[in-house]
Amino acid sequence: MGQGEFAGKKLIDHRHKFRWKKADYKRRVLKLKRKHDPLEGAPQARGIVLEKVGIEAKQPNSAIRKAVRVQLIKNGRQATAFCPGNRAITFIEEHDEVTIEGIGGRKGRSMGDISGVRYKVIKVNDISLNELWHGWKEKPQR
Repeated sequence: MGQGEFAGKKLIDHRHKFRWKKADYKRRVLKLKRKHDPLEGAPQARGIVLEKVGIEAKQPNSAIRKAVRVQLIKNGRQATAFCPGNRAITFIEEHDEVTIEGIGGRKGRSMGDISGVRYKVIKVNDISLNELWHGWKEKPQR
């Protein structure tokens, strides 16, 4: 690489050119996460529950993690969302409106032993799932 007195322009041009080799730069500039993400870059989204599903935990754990398939209202895309809490799935029925958010795994991916699940349920019919689970509030009938 040139180190001469007038090499500054060449160094800058090379830096601009080779930044495109870096995956994180390319994904950020082309907004690939926003295009791919069902939430479209938003922190939370509302959706309608299509079905309850049980997902087997990855090795070495052995459990069936309770989750729901959700169709998002804003774009019609489907996502699988985990229901945190012991027997929290009992507060969710089909056709309920739920709010989901990211589960907090590395780089927006799945977390722990729940493979392929990137979101968690935080509200059911505009009542916090945590409040329902603790018994502080009751679920309204739709």
